[in-house]
Amino acid sequence: MSNILIIAPHADDEILGCGGSISYFIKKKFKVYVAIMTNANKGDPILYSSNLIKKIRNEALNAHKYLKISHTYFFDFPAPQLDQYPISLISKAINDLVNKINPKIVFLPHIGDSHIDHQIIHKASLVALRPINKNNFIKILAYETLSETEWGINSSNNFFIPNYFISLRSEDVRKKISAFEKYKSQIKKYPHPRSPKGIQNLSSFRGNNISEKNAEAFMLIRNIKK
Repeated sequence: MSNILIIAPHADDEILGCGGSISYFIKKKFKVYVAIMTNANKGDPILYSSNLIKKIRNEALNAHKYLKISHTYFFDFPAPQLDQYPISLISKAINDLVNKINPKIVFLPHIGDSHIDHQIIHKASLVALRPINKNNFIKILAYETLSETEWGINSSNNFFIPNYFISLRSEDVRKKISAFEKYKSQIKKYPHPRSPKGIQNLSSFRGNNISEKNAEAFMLIRNIKK
């Protein structure tokens, strides 16, 4: 049984980016772990109350229980002040978790996402996942997050150009949508991307990219074979 780690800047990014793949891998007997890296209350307690963060984290746990995720790790790095926080401390926390879990695959947010929190978590993750010792043979994939990746700055050096796809069954997409619906505080009405129909639309679009009905798309960052 192999382990998978999904690194999410905020609660719900893991479902929006990898929810269908979580269902896919768990059916194949992988153990999936999720790390939620930030606590917005620590960065802006006026805008994000501790009660709101508790509510969102409970929603995350409900979504993860539904998908049968093995464990959820919550960190308290101070979104939305992450750009003022030492990235070395974020990298160390990720590195410690990687050493604990020993994953074969790690999913992380895309470098071109609109929020700087996503960009910093991406960079900190790459530092933690440098190909040293047992980190050598970890496959690293960047996921796309609805209303983040497509709303980023679309320049040639940070545009999301997928080169790795996971074909999904309709059941996987249904589970992804159902898991996201556990985030009652975060779900939006269509045509907002973070809506059930928005999730289905992206799944269909990425499926069309590879002549399948549904898929999730990723950018392969590193995959070393010995």
